[in-house]
Amino acid sequence: MQNTPVQTIACLLICCPDRPGIVAGVSVFFFQLGANILDASQHSTDPREGLFFMRMEIQLDITDKAGLEQSFQEKVATPLAMEWQIHYSDQRKKMAIMVSSYDHCLMELLWRWRNGELAVDIPVVISNHTKLEKECTSLGLPFHYLPVDAGNKAAQEQAAIDLLQQHDVDFTVLARYMQILSPRFVGQYPQRIINIHHSFLPAFAGARPYLNAYTRGVKLIGATAHYVTNELDEGPIIEQDVARVSHKHAVDDLVMLGRDIERQVLTRAVKAHIDNRVIVHGNKTIVF
Repeated sequence: MQNTPVQTIACLLICCPDRPGIVAGVSVFFFQLGANILDASQHSTDPREGLFFMRMEIQLDITDKAGLEQSFQEKVATPLAMEWQIHYSDQRKKMAIMVSSYDHCLMELLWRWRNGELAVDIPVVISNHTKLEKECTSLGLPFHYLPVDAGNKAAQEQAAIDLLQQHDVDFTVLARYMQILSPRFVGQYPQRIINIHHSFLPAFAGARPYLNAYTRGVKLIGATAHYVTNELDEGPIIEQDVARVSHKHAVDDLVMLGRDIERQVLTRAVKAHIDNRVIVHGNKTIVF
């Protein structure tokens, strides 16, 4: 029995050495399939680095995704030495959330998800505290309490990994999860764990960064969302933002402004990942 073609939107991400003919090669390939290019964005680095990046959305009828990908590899990707990936609109991503006791980032994500702004499924929420359980279960989200201490950290981390694998999670968001993930954990999900933190690092690390920043008289506060690597808080940056402050702002004002920025920055980073707008190259990102 012949497969019935299914119309879908494919999102193609490309990185390759810059040279003439890349856009033409990709466009002709999909033209010959009868596809319609809905959106295309590209970026070339300076000549010393000599790299080309592209994101393309294509509407097409697909009967065999594996065959399409093999054909693209043989006809386009191999001749042009491409690193590439393709995502399909009919394959909805699964996002896990890990959170401790701060609620602002979690609640922002859940609000956006409930209102249809984040096109993902959330099969699991993991926390080392019980404080936010009702906020999750009231929305029908499974909440798993995995308390962590010095004696059980490795075992609880494995339990978290088991949950992610059980639910076939595509990526994980650390919505102010106040535990450092081990290299073993990070290694299983490269470029698939997104973290958020204030942008005072490394100058004001520790438990009371806003107080330390206030004492120092900072004039800017901000937040950074990035992919997690083994180098603490130094992974490829996806999104950042700042707000100006002055001597008129008290410590509580800085905390409030900082949490507002963290919510917005994390949401924008998560949405960019969901929409396949991020290409990681080394320790940098191209965000279309």
